[in-house]
Amino acid sequence: MCEQKEETKELLTQAFTASLIRFAVISFLVLMCFWAFAPFLPILMWAMVLAIALYPARRWLEFKLNWSASKVSTLIVLVGVLLIGVPTTMVANSFATKTLDAYEDYQQGALVIPAPKASVEDWPLVGEDVYDAWSEASTDMSSFIDKRQPQLKAASSWLVSAAGGAASNVFFMIGAIIVAGIMLAWAEPATKSMRKIFTSFSDEAKGPELHNLTTATIRQVAIGVIGIAFLTAMTFGATVALAGVPAAALFTVIALLFAIMQLPVTLIAIVTTAILWSIEGNSTLHNGIFTVLMIAASLVDNVLKPMILGRGLEVPMPVVLIGAIGGMMSGGILGMFVGAAFLTAGYQVFMKWVDSESDKKLPQDSKESKDNDLANSKAQPTE
Repeated sequence: MCEQKEETKELLTQAFTASLIRFAVISFLVLMCFWAFAPFLPILMWAMVLAIALYPARRWLEFKLNWSASKVSTLIVLVGVLLIGVPTTMVANSFATKTLDAYEDYQQGALVIPAPKASVEDWPLVGEDVYDAWSEASTDMSSFIDKRQPQLKAASSWLVSAAGGAASNVFFMIGAIIVAGIMLAWAEPATKSMRKIFTSFSDEAKGPELHNLTTATIRQVAIGVIGIAFLTAMTFGATVALAGVPAAALFTVIALLFAIMQLPVTLIAIVTTAILWSIEGNSTLHNGIFTVLMIAASLVDNVLKPMILGRGLEVPMPVVLIGAIGGMMSGGILGMFVGAAFLTAGYQVFMKWVDSESDKKLPQDSKESKDNDLANSKAQPTE
C-alpha cells in the first residue's frame, strides 16, 4: 500500500513537473512572439480594418474588370494612396509646417499677429476677453509673451509634439494602406484561417456565425462611422482652407475628432465662420459664400449617416465613443479608428454569446415553470 502511494506520488510529481516545464516553454515562446510582433501590431490592426472594409469593393472590381485578386488589390492600393494618403499628407504637412514655423518665430521673437476687427468684441461670452488678448498680442508681442510665458510654453511644446505625431501618422497610414492591399490579395485563405480560429474557440455551428458577425461589425463601423467622419472632416477642412481661415489643418483635425465622437461639426463651423468675418480685406460676398459652404460641409455626416448606418447592423454609439476615445488615448488619431472598430466588434460578439447562453437556459426555465404551475394547480383544493 505504501509502495503504491509512493509510486502515485512520484508519478504526480513527474506529471506536474513536466506540465510546469511545458507551460514555461509555451509562455516564453508566446512572450517572445509578442515581443517581436508588438512593433507591427498597430499598423496590422489598422490594415485589417481597411482590408475588411474594402473587401466588397475588391470583389466588385474583380467581377467588373475580370482581373485577378492581386491586380485588383494593387489598383486599390494605388487609388487609396492617392485618395486617402495625398489629402492626409497635405493636411498633416500643412499642420506640421505651420506649427513648426510659428514655434520658430515665437522662439526668435518675430511672431506677428494682425490686429482684430472691432466686431470680435461683440462675440458672445468670450468676445471682450478675446479682443483684449488679441489686441495686446498684436501691439506688444513681447509683453504678451512675458505675461503668459508658462502657458504659451506648454501650448507650443504640445503643438510641436502634435506636429511630429501628425507626420508619423501620415507614414503610418500609407503603410497601413499597402499592408491592407496585401491582405486583400490573400483574403480568401485568410478568411478560412480566421474561421478555423473562431471554430476552435467555440464549435462548428457558432464559429462561422461569430466570424461573420465580427467581420460585418468592423466593416459597418469602418464605413458607417469612421469613413463618414473622415469624409466630413476632409470636406470641411478643404472648405476652410479655400476660405482663407488660418490654421485650417488644426480645424480639420478637431472636426475629425468631433465627427468620430458623434458631436456636431457645426460647432467648429461657427468658430471658423467667426474667424472668417474677423479677417480684414475679405469682401462681404466672399465671406457670405464660404459661410454657407462651411456650414454645409459640416452637415455632410448628417446626410450620409442615415443612408449608411440604416443598412445592416445597428452600431451602439456609446460603445463606438468609448472605443474612439480609448483608442485615441492609447494610439493617437489612428488608434481612435482601430479602437472604435474592434471594441464594437468585441461588444457585438459578447452580446451574441450572452443571447446564445440565454436561449440555452430558456427551455429548461420554461419546463421548470410549467412543472411549478402544475404542482400549484394540484395543490389547490377543489370546491
